[in-house]
Amino acid sequence: MRLGVYHRLLNFRWIPLGWCCVVGFGIFIHAGMAQHVSAQSDAESIVLEDFADADENNFPKNWDAQRSKATAQETYAIGQNDGETFLSAKNASQRVYTKSISWDPRTHPILTWRWRIHSVPEDAEFIAAVYPSLDTDLMFIPVNTKYVWSLDKPVGSIKEGGMFGSTEIVIRTGGEPKGEWVEERINVYEDFKKIHDHEPAPKAWGISLLGGPGVEVDFGSLRVHAE
Repeated sequence: MRLGVYHRLLNFRWIPLGWCCVVGFGIFIHAGMAQHVSAQSDAESIVLEDFADADENNFPKNWDAQRSKATAQETYAIGQNDGETFLSAKNASQRVYTKSISWDPRTHPILTWRWRIHSVPEDAEFIAAVYPSLDTDLMFIPVNTKYVWSLDKPVGSIKEGGMFGSTEIVIRTGGEPKGEWVEERINVYEDFKKIHDHEPAPKAWGISLLGGPGVEVDFGSLRVHAE
């Protein structure tokens, strides 16, 4: 189990088959749990989503689903605890996403978010994932990186996405702690350049979230920061 991982890709090379652990990753580990994040934005920090606005189905406003929004509304819902709002995912089978953001990854390269697990099956393929999409391809399909909380794959493992899939990077592993918020801090701008070998678009396309099958997990505030 690794807690509070700050992860960046540094001088890695791809190994094309399956999962691998890349020696060249730069990983900094800290022990702090996530603290309360203010909803205020300034030049140094921008709130992308704090899940404060729900529609009539308790689904986050300005969010959509990868396949069926009606199905997503059965597995994703906004919750509240101690005055803080979050998105709860229970046995999800598809991603949910938003494009209603204003974010230049070149000026605000650091993405932070909180997540909290409640239950995880022993055979879970993965626990949860966050997909920042910093660009689109020539067919206007979002180009994203999948940051994964895995049950058993080591931190620093990657899986190349190929032409149409997302490159997966494990930033946290293990089924603990349960019921406690933990925070991630990722330089998604640098990761994008290392993976795709070009600059992202001036404005990010959006961001997606995914809870694993059989998993109960909460997603807290999503923010970006200047270095």
